[in-house]
Amino acid sequence: MISEKEQKQYYQALLAKDSTYDGIFFVGIKSTGVFCHATCPARKPKYENCTFYETAEEALLSGYRPCKRCKPLSFPREIPPLVQKMVELVEENPEKRWKDQDFAELGIHSMTARRQFKKVYGMTFVQYARSRRMGMALKSIKKGEKRINTQLDVGYDSSSGFYDAFSKIMGRNLKQSKEIKILSADWIDTILGPMMSIADDEYLYLLEFVDRRGLEREIERLRNRMNASIVPGKTKINEQIKGELDLYFEKKLDEFRTPYLCLGSDFQKSVWQALTEIKRGKTFSYKELAKAIGNPNGMRAVGNANGANQLAIIIPCHRVIQTDGGLGGYGGGVERKKWLLKHEREYR
Repeated sequence: MISEKEQKQYYQALLAKDSTYDGIFFVGIKSTGVFCHATCPARKPKYENCTFYETAEEALLSGYRPCKRCKPLSFPREIPPLVQKMVELVEENPEKRWKDQDFAELGIHSMTARRQFKKVYGMTFVQYARSRRMGMALKSIKKGEKRINTQLDVGYDSSSGFYDAFSKIMGRNLKQSKEIKILSADWIDTILGPMMSIADDEYLYLLEFVDRRGLEREIERLRNRMNASIVPGKTKINEQIKGELDLYFEKKLDEFRTPYLCLGSDFQKSVWQALTEIKRGKTFSYKELAKAIGNPNGMRAVGNANGANQLAIIIPCHRVIQTDGGLGGYGGGVERKKWLLKHEREYR
């Protein structure tokens, strides 16, 4: 997280167009919906209209698009024409999900495209396109908009294009119907970065960090299983988990009481139930977890079920480590896992 002191320092660098800060931070401009690098020549925004990020991916996931004047994704290095073309293609059709066939139709070898994009931006092309796509949906969720009316902010000239982009991620169109269940998605700012909750008036179905890899697929699985459309908004369940997370990060929460519903196989549910029985401040190895559910040879299956958990922190998959004591993986990132384990060890 960028401290308030650093944010003010970055803002002064932005005003001064200090080139020593290029690549150190990116700034999202709330009034225009774009993000820039430190030496952008455009008119400088007010401090309260700025949100600072350490990476371009974070800015994209927050719903900002690259500034056309300073081109923050390419600065300060020159980028190959192929890579520039790929960025332009994403901006022409941000909701598109790219496949190998799409590259072939453009006369581009997919491996070459991926390699060049990663070399220039430090992220894969698929990662960039996904972040841009998710950012559009998450921006509306962050604002809590019941009806999506910010299409011009994300680069669309018509509402239909924006509705299409949103519905491809969140499910069908935004018009409610008796056949489709409506779930509400809310944005939660935490000390470890933003999270998203998805709930109705009875249960919480998803709680994840917004930059988790595979989040889009998780949302897709959820809405297909529930025959649901997901809209920005709040229910009493969204509000309850938001309050409980605040208390958790302040070390003031005894246990989570937000009602939730797990959607998965019987085996997955048995693993998730076992996870909730790991005491705060303690850890299990995958082997120990497999034994706990009566399947000592099922470590790989247990690991897969652990990774399929859609309720971060509440169902504490971060408390599972490798047999040799190594942290192992975590959907929200290994650094977050390390932080959560330390936080819980110090919990009183």
